[in-house]
Amino acid sequence: MKLHSTLLAATAALAFATAPVSAHDVTFMTGLSGAAEAPPNASPGTGSASVTINDHDFTMRVQASFNSLLGTVTAAHIHCCTAVAGVGTAGVATRTPTFAGFPSGVTSGNYDMTFDMTQASSWNTAFINANGGSTGSAFSALLNGLQAGGAYFNVHTTAAPAGEIRGFLAVTAVPEPSTYALLLCGLGAIGFAARRRRG
Repeated sequence: MKLHSTLLAATAALAFATAPVSAHDVTFMTGLSGAAEAPPNASPGTGSASVTINDHDFTMRVQASFNSLLGTVTAAHIHCCTAVAGVGTAGVATRTPTFAGFPSGVTSGNYDMTFDMTQASSWNTAFINANGGSTGSAFSALLNGLQAGGAYFNVHTTAAPAGEIRGFLAVTAVPEPSTYALLLCGLGAIGFAARRRRG
């Protein structure tokens, strides 16, 4: 009976420790330049982009800034997924022709928008169709591409219709510390229960 109670407590502690704690954000960032385009160009334009994926709420926050472009902005989006991390080209994964509200007709600007990735309007229909046919399967494909280093942020302009500045997105954030804290608490409870059983 005592052993049964100990095992039950240990199982409950482990289940509690590994249960989702809260929404999980993963952030990917990159610098943007003409040198990172394929093929590279001599644009003096620079910029940065941050993409935060919430794999609990299925949202994507896109933040970007750019300046000194040769041409004026015509479109911006995320391309995915290249065969090799950090090189090559791929089709557009996100909304076409451009992110909703992204600055256009300018050479410098800032952007901050959060998208509901369960909505088909957040995607390029071709990307959905090529990756399982649903927004859920497209979300998984994009997240996998981001984690593998095969997705890039591209800003297209009148001077460079195929893309004036771009950068491959790389992960910068890890799971929340509270997730690890709960896991350690659960493991500690299991260890305590096992020690009591031996005593």
